[in-house]
Amino acid sequence: MRLILRFLALAVAILLAAIGAYAINAFAGMRVAAQTSGSLRVAGLSAPVQIVRDGRGIPHIRAQNDDDLFFAQGFAEGSDRLFQMDFIRRFVYGRLAEVVGSPALHADQNARIVDIRGIVARQWLALGPKDRAMLQSFSHGVNAAMQQQPLPVEFRLLLYRPEPWKPQDSLAAGMATVLDLIDTWDDVIRRDGVAKHLAAPLRMIDLYTISDPAYDAPIAPPRPAPVPPLQLFGINKALQRAASIEERAPVGSNEWAVGANRSATGRALLANDPHLRLGIPGVWYLVDLHSPRFHVAGGTLPGTPGVILGHNADVAWGATNATVVTEVVYRTTLKNARTRWEVFHVRFGRDARLGYKQTAHGFVAQSNGAAAYSVDWNAATLPRSPVIAFAGLDRARSINEALAALQTYPGPPQNFVIADRSGAAAYHIAGLIPNDPSWGLKVHADTDPHYPYIGFQNVPHVAPSRDAILFTANNRTYGAGYPFRLSPSFAPPYRAARINALLRSEKRLSITDMAAFQTDTLSAPERDLAHATLAALRRKGPVNDRALLPYVASLTNWNGRFDPDSRGAAIAWETRRIAVAALARALVPDRYEDYQASADGSDFMLLMRLLRHGPNLDALLVTSFRQAVEAGGTRLLAPWSEYGKVTVYHPLNSLGFSFLNGATLPGDGDRYGVHVQTATASQSFRAVWDVGNWDAGGMAVPSGESGQPGSGHYTDQSPAWIAQRLVPLPFSDKAVRAAARATLTLQP
Repeated sequence: MRLILRFLALAVAILLAAIGAYAINAFAGMRVAAQTSGSLRVAGLSAPVQIVRDGRGIPHIRAQNDDDLFFAQGFAEGSDRLFQMDFIRRFVYGRLAEVVGSPALHADQNARIVDIRGIVARQWLALGPKDRAMLQSFSHGVNAAMQQQPLPVEFRLLLYRPEPWKPQDSLAAGMATVLDLIDTWDDVIRRDGVAKHLAAPLRMIDLYTISDPAYDAPIAPPRPAPVPPLQLFGINKALQRAASIEERAPVGSNEWAVGANRSATGRALLANDPHLRLGIPGVWYLVDLHSPRFHVAGGTLPGTPGVILGHNADVAWGATNATVVTEVVYRTTLKNARTRWEVFHVRFGRDARLGYKQTAHGFVAQSNGAAAYSVDWNAATLPRSPVIAFAGLDRARSINEALAALQTYPGPPQNFVIADRSGAAAYHIAGLIPNDPSWGLKVHADTDPHYPYIGFQNVPHVAPSRDAILFTANNRTYGAGYPFRLSPSFAPPYRAARINALLRSEKRLSITDMAAFQTDTLSAPERDLAHATLAALRRKGPVNDRALLPYVASLTNWNGRFDPDSRGAAIAWETRRIAVAALARALVPDRYEDYQASADGSDFMLLMRLLRHGPNLDALLVTSFRQAVEAGGTRLLAPWSEYGKVTVYHPLNSLGFSFLNGATLPGDGDRYGVHVQTATASQSFRAVWDVGNWDAGGMAVPSGESGQPGSGHYTDQSPAWIAQRLVPLPFSDKAVRAAARATLTLQP
């Protein structure tokens, strides 16, 4: 017994020591940060490089040649965002279970439905020597940072070390955003299921309405195009049902530009605020890159070289998701299908093995017995990396050169707005769009053909002009006379209509105007819905219900803005959410979840159109208002800053590491105003460029530049973000010298 007790005591001591060592290691990791000043010797450089950090920790890299420049960019990104880069790489490749265990196995299995590793290998082979050299130099820099900088705390918490970074890994990192922005095959399959359960005379073009005519805001050409009228008989008959479910979180973006003749500065102005998943570290890494033949600044995706969205010395550009068809889905059989076998390594568990099918139409995304859904997607069939197009944008010296670069852009299709030093601004969709006659509303038969892509010259665009007023917000941008539908359903036009009104509110616009527009919280359609709800309450009598009076008064006094101090916004938000879900349940009772998951705002557009031209919806609105009050209670009377507040979560929050989370952002905006902020998505950066006067304007992000809590730049930008301040991004040598706070010299 004494021997057993000694062994138990020893085991407990070892366990406590291990726990203590783990805690000390993790605590130390929270305090360490990458070296940002002084000098380091690194192998792989041909000449010294300076990484100058400004007050926000943003690197301004000065090199004597392009190879050293991209090496230093890789070093900076590897210093600040190494865990994020490795996490993205593992997510895209389907290798998360190797470090977090079986909870990630299902996500890994879904990730490998698409053969990303094979796609990346073929993308690499298609690159030219200059692009390969850029990626190789970048990867060498990342690996140098792995060797010389402290290991980020997440590696200490999960007890593993990152593998060396390969040039192909940067191509994989770029695929993460590609997968996030496409109109997914799952949504096409959902729409096909809705179509098969739709009772006549309801039509798919009613459910997946392409725009709201009352707010339609095309720019190419700027003349409204028809929207098919609603089939009211079938809708009226179906509106006897109602229920509520959770709506799908939106992903969208805003951008706009005006030519020099519309600007108070005498130069073109351009603004961009992409709406992506909210998290910490943030989606974007801000950087300024300068060599004798290259100078560009803006945001890049961690793990990728160059700049994705921003400006060089002559041209600025922004982008929003075009929300158009990206792939064609076929219903086929597994006869003669090829099988690709994948092995999944699971930490603390057994390896798993799974086979993936490939048919003549493409990879199999779903299968049920012998039936399958195959996907024809250009990323798999014509693998070409977007890095080529963005490298061209980084070096473009005019709008025409930028447009030439965009002709090489494979997708996902984006709306690009471009402005240059001439004072002109232009717009063009770029990316491969299949000429699918069903436009993603249904699955094709196995016998249907491959559909070719619409040519670059045939997608919506606006020629360069100094008089231009351009804007996109994931809405339908084409007007009367355009021959293609392009999308199952564009995002609602409400943000675009509001931006259009703001851009035309002044004869000449300033940088201050452009920045203020990005923070505008007016939601015109939800204001319309609130007015309709109040009218329904008056007609139906509940307006005099004592229990409802505080909520009715709050909604009555609401001005349609989701400002932090608004006390009617919460009621309007909940009423809208429940009413839209109730309409979906009423129209598609057997597939309402599939409908809302694939509608992308069409469900709300349909509700707004019915309020103006359809049957009486008083009962639906009153019921939705009552349900909102019952569910939210007195919380609905709180200011929007409290009700709509959002915590910026770290990817490891779900594993209990909540101390890595970022700031809590007060409620400020929602999904249908220009200033977008929801529980899962928000403006991922705000940028305004005075084209040619690059030290004016600026760029802001929600959290910070660094992914290391001990750096001082983990959440340091959150206060300015919440205060809605636009912070300059120094570009000229003079401005960079004035802003410099730390300089690290990399020596060969």
